[in-house]
Amino acid sequence: MLNRVVLVGRLTKDPDLRYTPNGVAVANFTIAVNRPFSNQQGNREADFINCVVWRRPAENLANYMKKGSLIGVDGRVQTRTFEGQDGKTVFVTEIVADSVQFLESKGSSSQGGQDSSGSQQNRNQNQFQNKTSQNQNQYQQNQSQNQNQNQDDPFKNNGEPIDISDDDLPF
Repeated sequence: MLNRVVLVGRLTKDPDLRYTPNGVAVANFTIAVNRPFSNQQGNREADFINCVVWRRPAENLANYMKKGSLIGVDGRVQTRTFEGQDGKTVFVTEIVADSVQFLESKGSSSQGGQDSSGSQQNRNQNQFQNKTSQNQNQYQQNQSQNQNQNQDDPFKNNGEPIDISDDDLPF
């Protein structure tokens, strides 16, 4: 059996962080996920999906993300029932998140400029630039290694066919 959900969407409101009587953090939130097609009027519609996340990821979500933030959710679908205040049975279907990924930095969804998290954004930019520089250096090292390997290649510029039978092939 398989029950796996991966969603990318925006928070429709700030996450609701609560604690169980045992002190376990739980956050309820709703994300808007755009549908991949337009309706007959040419407008894009969205689905509003209720989610729940537990423990440390719940605290992180509530502390760092707010309405409009772009997030990724990896989890499973869960259904449950309970008796409402009016005595009727209430059916709930929600996504229980195993992990929540922050897909944009704090504050960038609404302002786009520098705010109280400006120094954090600067650190993020510096980290990105450092990582980019490291990747470029790694690429250059790999290129020079490939060139060295090509010089040691005994089949380079030989031009003669290689005698291989079907029995020699692994497939």
